[in-house]
Amino acid sequence: MIDLKRLEKEFDTVSAALRRRGVEEKTLTRLKELFEEKKEVQRRLEAAQAEQNAKSRLFGQYKREGKDISELQKEVAENKARIAALNEELKALEERLWELAATIPNLPDPDVPDGEDEADNVELARILEPPAFDFRPKEHWELAENNGWIDFERGVKIAKSRFSALRREGARLERALINYMLDFNRDRGFEEVYVPFLANAESLFGTGQLPKFADDLFKIEGEELYLIPTAEVPVTNLYRDEILKREELPLKLTAYTPCFRKEAGSAGRDTRGMIRQHQFDKVELVAITTPEESDRIFDEMVACASDLLTSLGLAHRKVLLCAGDMGFSAAKTIDLEVWLPGQGCYREISSVSNTRDFQARRAKIRYKEEKKNRLVHTLNGSSLAVGRTLIAIMENYQRADGSIEVPEALRPYL
Repeated sequence: MIDLKRLEKEFDTVSAALRRRGVEEKTLTRLKELFEEKKEVQRRLEAAQAEQNAKSRLFGQYKREGKDISELQKEVAENKARIAALNEELKALEERLWELAATIPNLPDPDVPDGEDEADNVELARILEPPAFDFRPKEHWELAENNGWIDFERGVKIAKSRFSALRREGARLERALINYMLDFNRDRGFEEVYVPFLANAESLFGTGQLPKFADDLFKIEGEELYLIPTAEVPVTNLYRDEILKREELPLKLTAYTPCFRKEAGSAGRDTRGMIRQHQFDKVELVAITTPEESDRIFDEMVACASDLLTSLGLAHRKVLLCAGDMGFSAAKTIDLEVWLPGQGCYREISSVSNTRDFQARRAKIRYKEEKKNRLVHTLNGSSLAVGRTLIAIMENYQRADGSIEVPEALRPYL
């Protein structure tokens, strides 16, 4: 959540940054109106309180002078009621401000490029050369059907479209990838955790999915519980409403979970294959740290995910997302996109974000330093999306006869 005090104090500067995120002018106008209304109510409240204090001091004087205090009592009582009404009005305005602020995205870092969508993202680097084939490389769904690794039809029969079932070596390789990723991340200093796959509304508010993105979540009927869209939600919320010790930081965590998303707004996109599913496996990195260390931790997380791809021999590139293409909570995001020879293009396989104190303010995650409570910085990123890694291996390690070689790093896991 953005800092409302900063927004009020530096409204023009913060508004300019929010315009880069695509926040509509009518929303900014409404925010300004609410701040002005709040300021006016505060002025009237302070005047009424000053009047109350002045009149309350008159009681002693009236008594000493033998004056009738009945009229003064009446005025004080009326003013007291006015103060109570102004306090209620101020509280209602603050709640409306808070509710509106809860739907506003994070401010972009200064080095985040301007832009509206993925076309405006900036490529930073390419790692490894894509493989060369002396035959036409197939896409993963062709390979899956030929090898019996993915059963799309029965996945749809069990649930609905955008569900699939892994079989044979496909299922084994998925499990091997999860274990390999967790081991790789743990070797990089991330503590492995295992968390619930359901989260309550407070947790989803803390990481920014609620209230704005409720339509993309699977809600449990009759419960204030949701299937998690990413392990970022439960792992970050391990520390919701807590004050940590400075010496505990940074906390570096990794977790495997299935993820569940309705993919609202994705109709017609990636309808074939396993690129965009309602249920998919992911291994996540989460870090909770001090503001002074968050840039270093961010670079460390990007390097971890990139090195993991390199260890699997998968060509990829690093892309700095523009302001309009970042996720709601992110201040800065670097995507890793893996080369898919069947599609002849790079596709996102990891997204690493620094949210600064945006999530910490919503989730009330703080740490104590010099007897003061400060907001932590939270970071998250995929290391990696398991299903897309499986797809990348199938396409990059395919042979002319349609069989698929297993990367050397994964052989011990099989």
